This record gives sequence, structure tokens and C-alpha cells, in this order.
Amino acid sequence: MEPVEALRRIAFLLEWNGASPYRVRAFHTAAEAVHVLPPGPVDAVRARSLRGVGPVTAEVIAQASAGGTPSYLARLEAAAGPAARSGWELLAAAKGDCHLHSDWSDGGHPFEEMAEAARALGHRWAVLTDHSPRLTIAHGLSAERLRLQLDAVAAYNARTGSFRLLSGIECDILEDGHLDQEAELLGRLDVVVASVHSKLRSEPEPMTARMVAAVRNPQTNVLGHCTGRIVTGRGRPQSRFDAEAVFTACAETGTAVEINCRPERRDPPDDLLGLAAEAGCLFAVDTDAHAPGQLQWHTSGYARAARFGLGPERVVTTWPRDRLLAWAGRAGARG
Repeated sequence: MEPVEALRRIAFLLEWNGASPYRVRAFHTAAEAVHVLPPGPVDAVRARSLRGVGPVTAEVIAQASAGGTPSYLARLEAAAGPAARSGWELLAAAKGDCHLHSDWSDGGHPFEEMAEAARALGHRWAVLTDHSPRLTIAHGLSAERLRLQLDAVAAYNARTGSFRLLSGIECDILEDGHLDQEAELLGRLDVVVASVHSKLRSEPEPMTARMVAAVRNPQTNVLGHCTGRIVTGRGRPQSRFDAEAVFTACAETGTAVEINCRPERRDPPDDLLGLAAEAGCLFAVDTDAHAPGQLQWHTSGYARAARFGLGPERVVTTWPRDRLLAWAGRAGARG
């Protein structure tokens, strides 16, 4: 077992167990750092010299690089038992990611680098979803800049093989429930993720109306990080809304509920994820990646999805590109 795989498996199992997001992120960070090591055995002292690698992750790296199964991983697998295998199988079925950012908005890398990282991960497709205009703090795309990006993405795809970078947007849900971009442009995109980014502490009634209106918009495909919460650092409380009403609207319209994989989000929380599953919603396991290494956070999202009994039929990010596009293309007929 390669050190990267061992570290990712541990992150997966920690998420499966509902461990602290700090612990989960520590193993993701170490997995990103270990790529600079040459093949072959690496002792723990050398591993500790890597940025972001601590004593526990260093020992995992040392044991895996020597050809063994790290003891920490073995203990987690024994405790999880056969049930966790369903989650790993769901992860293996992943085909793409509906939510990633580039340096066209608040990401740190060109979209070409993000696409190549997705391809290297084994994805068949990924959706570029930079922010919409009113999110000025994130350098959101005006209509003019989005048109330029569409041309740039088309040019990139003309140079690639079977992998496709799909056109998309993370569109801000405005206070009246409308989407923050021209309708004509939204109609040209492959996938639209709609998210609330402002006035997150609104009263439940207007927040519910706002979200339901966006979900019922025929151009919305995915409801992004539905509570807006942050669970690390100073944190941010989750928005208050009638989750049953919102998820019922998602189920009725075929809008996918995002399982956001960012360790600081874990959005939706478990109680709401369970409610959305019971409502019959579709789901998108999305990394919300702003850097290439963050695309590998999808392991955490699939662990959560599997814990709630979700299979590939309910998770659009396991679907082949043609099926995904057919589902998203139904948006014009949804209501």
C-alpha cells in the first residue's frame, strides 16, 4: 500500500467515525505532502521533515512505504468492520466533482491545473464553478468574464482526450431567491450550483422561501453547502430554515443536495443529511476545491454518503458524463 492511499483510507475511516475535522484534515494534509517523497522506504524522522506531517502521520508513512499496512489503519479497519467497505466501494465509483474553483474567482490555480488534478484522480469529468458577480469578495464573474471563460474551457476541452471539464457556476442565491447571473448565460452552462453566501443569519421563514425559490428555479441543478456553517476556527453557526420544506423541493425537482467535503464545512450536518436522504433527494459529493490537492477531499464526502446508506443511483457524482448531462439538461423541464 502506498503512503498516499494509506493516509486517504485513514481520513476516510475517521470521517466514517465522525472524528474531529482537525484529525481528518491532518491526514489529507499529509497525503498532499507525501507526493514529494521518492519511491521506497522512508523512515519516520524523514517523513516528519515534510510540512504538515506530524508524529502519527509520519509513522503511517514509514510503515506504508516499507510495504506494510500501517498499524493505525489496521486498527481503524478492524473497528469499522465490513460496513465501511460499502463506503469505499461508493468512493471507487466516483466519476466527477460538481464544485471546484479556479483563479478566475477565489481559487488559487488556473482551471487547467484543477482539471488535470481531477483527471489524475481518475475522474472522467469535473465542473468548473467559479463564483457569480455579486460575490465581489471572491472576484465573482461578470457576464462578460463568464462568456470569456466559456470560450477558454471550450478551447481546453478541444485539446484533451476523454476527460471533460464541464462549464458551470456557483451562483449566489439572492435574497429574493433569484440566481445571480443572466438567465441566458445560465442556460448555456452544463451544471449550476446555487448557494447562499449573504445574510446567513436571516430568520427561518425568509431563508426558507429564498432557498425553495432557488431550488425550484429550472436552471438550478445542485443546492450548495445548504447551511453555510463553519465548524473549525472561530466557526459560523448554520443558517436556520425549514429543512423539510427545502429538501422536499429538492426531491420534487430532482435538484441534488451537495455533500460538501471541505473539512471546515461538513455541510449538511448529519441530522440534515439524514433528513435529505429520507426525503428521497439526489446528492452531489463535491469538494468545493480551491486548489488541486483539495480535490482528494472527496473521500470524506463519500464516507458520509455511505454512512447514510446512499448508493450510486442517488449520487450524481458517480454517474457517467452523458447521464449527468442528461439529468442536468432536464432542468428546463423541471418546475
